[in-house]
Amino acid sequence: MEDVLTETAPPSRFLEEDLDNFATPSPPLPHPFILLSPDPNPIPYLLLIAISPPSLALLHRIPGKTLIGALIVPETPLSGTALVPSPRDRSIDIYAVDNGKTVLVAVQYPIPAERAKAVARAVVRGLTAERVVVLDSIKRGNYRGRLTGDEAVGVKLETAEQRREGGGVAMEWMPEGSVVDGLGAAVMGECQMRRIKGTLCVTWPDQGRPSVVPLLGTVMKGLGLDVDVDVAGVEGELGGGFDLDLYS
Repeated sequence: MEDVLTETAPPSRFLEEDLDNFATPSPPLPHPFILLSPDPNPIPYLLLIAISPPSLALLHRIPGKTLIGALIVPETPLSGTALVPSPRDRSIDIYAVDNGKTVLVAVQYPIPAERAKAVARAVVRGLTAERVVVLDSIKRGNYRGRLTGDEAVGVKLETAEQRREGGGVAMEWMPEGSVVDGLGAAVMGECQMRRIKGTLCVTWPDQGRPSVVPLLGTVMKGLGLDVDVDVAGVEGELGGGFDLDLYS
């Protein structure tokens, strides 16, 4: 007679993903939140969110910025963050310019895809503005237009409210079939749901030659921001390690 206690157990009839249904689910992550200075500020006209490295470098060249707060993503460690805001910190800093009429958000580290929607909701709802502009980059494989090795590319996507008003950022429309993901896309989705005038400006390449700095500088100046568009200086801040073969 077989010993049912010692013989090898038969293979499970459950699939690997089905076994997870019996495991205790992980506790949900806390919601991101915004810490702002206690001084009351009027609703800003423009909320500019810089995500791509070149746009961040240009944002830090805008004079007269006043640090008014930060967005905290609870699971992101704050160790090593300087007391005085630095472009090299892993932080999301919030600045005001022009007496609070414009608010700048510097997203200085990658936001995981699974947290993009929560962070976008915290930014758009916590910093209510009449108009939102996001400066991001696009991966080569997600772009369906023509890319060349010696030409910077910049295109835009707008919410229905912004299209209805017209005008806006002077950029070509994003080619049909192109895909944008991550925090920039999540912010646009939140703006669309809340009927906010929103524009997503994406550039290629993210870093390297050809430089997108002049193109982004033109966008910022068109938004009424005084920015120092020093191409060599900005590229130096980005590390200066450019390889043309990567973008040809």
